[in-house]
Amino acid sequence: MNVVVMIKRVPDTETRLQVKDGKIITEGIAWVISPYDEYAVEEALRLQEKHGGKVTLLCLGPEEAKETIRKGLALGAEDAVHLNDPAFENGDATTTALVLAAALKKMQFDLVLAGRQAVDEDNAQVAIRVAELLDLPHVNAVIKLNLSDDKKSARCLRENDGERDVMESSLPAIITAQQGLNEPRYPSLKGIMGAKKKTITDWRATDLGIDPATVGANGSRVETVRFDLPPPRPPGKIIPGDAPVAAKELVRVLREEAKVI
Repeated sequence: MNVVVMIKRVPDTETRLQVKDGKIITEGIAWVISPYDEYAVEEALRLQEKHGGKVTLLCLGPEEAKETIRKGLALGAEDAVHLNDPAFENGDATTTALVLAAALKKMQFDLVLAGRQAVDEDNAQVAIRVAELLDLPHVNAVIKLNLSDDKKSARCLRENDGERDVMESSLPAIITAQQGLNEPRYPSLKGIMGAKKKTITDWRATDLGIDPATVGANGSRVETVRFDLPPPRPPGKIIPGDAPVAAKELVRVLREEAKVI
């Protein structure tokens, strides 16, 4: 069972972002594997432990993304492919999917896993687009995954507006992970040290047979004009007094000032 896991390098959600002149200041940002992708990596490792095979990471990003890739290798993945070319930068979901799909065409796999969405842009589009480009079945946001005895199909459980769907798909397929699928492991010291020796293969546009004019900023259909932080929230209001008096004042504030009732 050879599994490829698509991962993305994103800012740690604990990092306080700063914006200047409509752009995010990247200096000082801590970068991590997107949390939903961590569920995908964990599930791939569990499938490997149960069925054998290997786990390969696939990541599109700048040279600095290698540090994030190493974190995935420290968890237990055997190797990784880094889609590393300035031509790929500043793309949108469409161009990102084009590059990932081109890479997967060169790889041998029985299953492709990814997080349901990246926590930086929350598009939840890329994996679905890749599946369409490769003409592969796709199941989104699964919370349970089981393979058939012959490893030719997968049965998935997913939550859908308060209900639960059981879906079965032939393999190979692309399946995205939702919170609840598993509990991601932490890397061991041995894993961290071993990750330094594992192979990360760089592929550029020429390796994939891609015209640079069709990907990255050149091929993007979406243009990010600027980033702005949300306006600061007004300070909270403390209503003094005992319960009956405070309750009456609270109703007045909600009706006359907040205008929510």
